[in-house]
Amino acid sequence: MERTALKQNQLCGSWEFKDKLGTGGFGNVYLYQHLQELGAKIAVKLCRLDLNSETKSRWSREIQIMKKLNHVNVVEAREVPEELNAIALNDLPLLAMEYCSRGDLRKLLNKPENCCGLKESEVLSLLSDIGSGIQYLHENKIIHRDLKPENIVLQELVHKIIDLGYAKDLDQGSLCTSFVGTLQYLAPELFESKPYTVTVDYWSFGNVIFECICGFRPFLHHMQPVQCTSKVRNKGPKDIMAIEDMNGEVRFSAHLPYPNNLSRPLLEPVESLLQMLLLWDPADRGGGFDPDTNKRSCYIALQNILNMKVIHVLDMTSAQLHSMVLGAEESLHSLQLRLETQSQSNISPLSQELLLETGMSLDPRRPPAQCLPEGLRGWDSSIVFLFDKSLIKYSGPLTARPLPDSVNFIVRETKTQLPLTALRKVWGEAVSYICGLKEDYIRLYQGQRAAMLSLLRYNTNLTRFKNLLFSQSQQLKAKLSFFKMSIQHDLEQYTKQSNTGICEWPFMPCHNIYVGYLDEEIVALHSEIVELQRSPFARRQGDVMEQLYRKLTLSVLSSSTILVCKQRIMDLFPKLEMAVENIKTAEAAVMQMQMKRQKEFWYLLKIACVSMTYFTVRMINVRLLY
Repeated sequence: MERTALKQNQLCGSWEFKDKLGTGGFGNVYLYQHLQELGAKIAVKLCRLDLNSETKSRWSREIQIMKKLNHVNVVEAREVPEELNAIALNDLPLLAMEYCSRGDLRKLLNKPENCCGLKESEVLSLLSDIGSGIQYLHENKIIHRDLKPENIVLQELVHKIIDLGYAKDLDQGSLCTSFVGTLQYLAPELFESKPYTVTVDYWSFGNVIFECICGFRPFLHHMQPVQCTSKVRNKGPKDIMAIEDMNGEVRFSAHLPYPNNLSRPLLEPVESLLQMLLLWDPADRGGGFDPDTNKRSCYIALQNILNMKVIHVLDMTSAQLHSMVLGAEESLHSLQLRLETQSQSNISPLSQELLLETGMSLDPRRPPAQCLPEGLRGWDSSIVFLFDKSLIKYSGPLTARPLPDSVNFIVRETKTQLPLTALRKVWGEAVSYICGLKEDYIRLYQGQRAAMLSLLRYNTNLTRFKNLLFSQSQQLKAKLSFFKMSIQHDLEQYTKQSNTGICEWPFMPCHNIYVGYLDEEIVALHSEIVELQRSPFARRQGDVMEQLYRKLTLSVLSSSTILVCKQRIMDLFPKLEMAVENIKTAEAAVMQMQMKRQKEFWYLLKIACVSMTYFTVRMINVRLLY
């Protein structure tokens, strides 16, 4: 028996019912929003009426466990507003929790673009958050026992574990025997009704990680769990995947399948982590305890993955992506030497220009690891763009991502009929491949935009130089004019004393012709840069797939124009510096001549004073005589 369904916008005191968020084994979860406090939302879980005594006991235990937990990656229990107690269906208490607005992980996995796994940055975020949440639960002697994508929700960019209805408190002992949880993610010992410990969560966590990376569960995902258990039992200790081929034979693998979105440096460490989490024997699962930290080896391996500093460099000359682990104090020159050996065109360090998406160059005074953005970043969200300064034109060819074998098979064997499950997987990989191509093109556009931003920074410096040049030129001309007028005035006043040291002055040229020539070049460059800014490739691109190859070709040509403009600006800088130095030299000469003029002026005054004194004394003497 159920109460009449709640209606949207139905009021319960100052709380308004907004939506039904989901249905669980115990009841339903509803969203309520406070009328006065804007943005105040809570998720309220109601028990069904038809619960047996054992289920009621689990419900009460879930509330007790939730209220004593406090961790950023475990959903937080809230106090139930007194007004909402009216919606209770029985005498069991309600459970109020923080509302996580982005839904559960299953919703994210079901998006078409994620049919072959999540992006690398999302996988890293999941590893960090859920690994931390599980570790916290186990440290508090709690087994979740039902870890699955539906029980992981997202609040902004943070993953949180929910639904502790099947959680087990280990205060009464470390072994459990009850059969609970979702079958697809259950550890094998649960099917065999054997005692189990916290390692059942490791198995579930390993399954969730694999599915988030590849888009499907690791072991015979198309079969029912009870069917596949007997077939997977014989897997090797390093096997992390089992698939059934066209002949019905089960094939195991110790490696992650392609396609997936992990970069090369992460593949092996993640495979090693999955090998520990997906061990069949629960006694070995998760690895042994580290003597120094007293933590399981799987947590040490997980932390090592999260601590890796990986730089992702997109070579704009070939569209190749190079992902490399950085040492904490590795220098930029060391990174450039490694890039020289890995790039197809063997770009030398002197010819390399490494730009962030903002158009800023990597600072050679700092280790590259310190120039990367903070936090967990995959190659999908943080890329450094590599340009070859020795080239003024990129002609390709560009390296395309490899076509998955299954997609290549159906392209070649168009008449071959595949089973529905295999066909769905192939079409999923085809969709993933097309989405991947779109992202590759967008990254090339981002690289071009970074080059454009870098060019604009050079242009800003060019304008600053130009303003400095003309400012100093005008100052020099003013000083020369003033000095010339002063000399002419002096010469007019002291024409009769021309033999005292005053002579014609060698005036310095004003460099007007040279400065004018530079101005013409700068104005021409400004015009070309303005045209480049108007180009669609200099702006952020939308998610439009139309005519991508044609646009990419035009983008490469536009990149060549940017490189030409940039090279012309760089060629102008030495000329500008020389012009500024010439002006400074001329200014110094003018000041030196002015000093000479001042000295001679005062010398003349001294002569005049001495002459006047002599004349005065003589007049006095003459008067005294008479």
